Amino acid sequence: MIETLLSFALATSVLALSPGPDNIFVLTQSIVNGKKFGLATVFGLISGCLVHTTLLAFGVSAIIKQSEYLFFAIKIFGAIYLLYLAYKVYQSDANIILSKKNIIEKTTTQLFKQGFIMNVLNPKVSIFFLAFFPGFLFSDHLSTVVQFYILGGVFMLVSLVIFSAIAILAGAISTSIKKNKKIGLYLKWMQIVVFVLIAAFILV
Repeated sequence: MIETLLSFALATSVLALSPGPDNIFVLTQSIVNGKKFGLATVFGLISGCLVHTTLLAFGVSAIIKQSEYLFFAIKIFGAIYLLYLAYKVYQSDANIILSKKNIIEKTTTQLFKQGFIMNVLNPKVSIFFLAFFPGFLFSDHLSTVVQFYILGGVFMLVSLVIFSAIAILAGAISTSIKKNKKIGLYLKWMQIVVFVLIAAFILV
């Protein structure tokens, strides 16, 4: 159980550190408007994860009760989707672009709402949760609903810590990225390796 949760937390950490629209958005907001505005965005994004976790917990738990074969099919889909994400990352540009252009100043409340809506209305997050979480169910005794909420809690906690660190250290992070052009390449390959390893873990 502990080993599975630690593996899940480690995978989440690498994925949270990898350049994506969410953490780049947090970074640019922090650079342009200040740390508290970046943190407001973070809290909005993380709050949205609770909605996806709830949909996943009750939806997939119902499928597990209905048929083990359907659940196995979900895990196969998850592994294939993660390999697809690894391929998409491989095809992507390794450069991290920090654009401050056209960033409109907003209040912390507006940024919280924007982060929440960005997350909740993004269907890719639901698909990713569906692909990522089922492979890390860790107990034959706890209900799957409880397990999904525990995994969701770990995911949100780890992402909150890392995204908050990005918001607080925005200036230093952006300076490092500009100085070392290879950072994007390292993060790109870390993400690819994690996606492939998780897919293999789910299949095995």
